[in-house]
Amino acid sequence: QVQLQESGPGLVKPSQTLSLTCTISGGSITPSRHYWSWIRQSPGKGLDWIGHIGFSGSATYSPSLKSRTAISRDTSKNQFTLQLSSVTPEDTAVYYCARLFGDTDLTYDYWGQGTQVTRG
Repeated sequence: QVQLQESGPGLVKPSQTLSLTCTISGGSITPSRHYWSWIRQSPGKGLDWIGHIGFSGSATYSPSLKSRTAISRDTSKNQFTLQLSSVTPEDTAVYYCARLFGDTDLTYDYWGQGTQVTRG
């Protein structure tokens, strides 16, 4: 059973960089058809896809966040990370890591429990 766990500071100061780590257990970060994703939900809003890093190590980002986002991975630790720079109040949200799996029919099959991040 794959489990994902987010970790990182819950409070980020203005203009600082938000940094979160997702640790994967019960599975590997490297198999094909696996895309390791970051998704957030702000108060009163729907889910907002931030980006993902694929099994090849290449990352894809939401166009609206691309200029401030970096997703990377550490295969030796089975972790992937999110960095979001120049945070604003609009970045206050619950941040989730999740696994997107598949080829043409993709589905989010595993999620972390989410972690609250607040711009102070």
